[in-house]
Amino acid sequence: MFPQLTLVENLVVAVQQPLRSIARARIGREDLARAHEVLERFGLTSHRERKAVELSFGQRKLLEFATVLMGRPRLVLLDEPASGVNPLMIEAMERHIRELNAEGLTFLVVEHDMNLVMRLCDPIVVLDHGAKIAEGSAADIRDNPIVLEAYLGE
Repeated sequence: MFPQLTLVENLVVAVQQPLRSIARARIGREDLARAHEVLERFGLTSHRERKAVELSFGQRKLLEFATVLMGRPRLVLLDEPASGVNPLMIEAMERHIRELNAEGLTFLVVEHDMNLVMRLCDPIVVLDHGAKIAEGSAADIRDNPIVLEAYLGE
């Protein structure tokens, strides 16, 4: 995220541009249309001309998520999407992930909020100091004695 750029500018910067476009002063029609489409999806349309620095922390997280979608990826890696955000924003992130996944987008989520992981992810892979210690459904992970020992000391 570039704090001094507007939301639209942040989104357009994320899209691969031809070298000749570096000197271009305005945003292309297709990029602008895509930026508005993505901002609408994340409920940020009314903020499109604001600078990113003016957004709340949760809105910045949404902008970061939206930025990833500008290039129409097939796989998205989310690193701690729930970190530092309120429960309502976590619900919004979860909703976006579910909707996009239903549309065919694959997610790899690294997250310590185990409630979110249990609701959202299947399969779940559990790491301990970088080594895989378990893999399976939420029920498998929840009852796995190796996971319980590693994370809860039980």
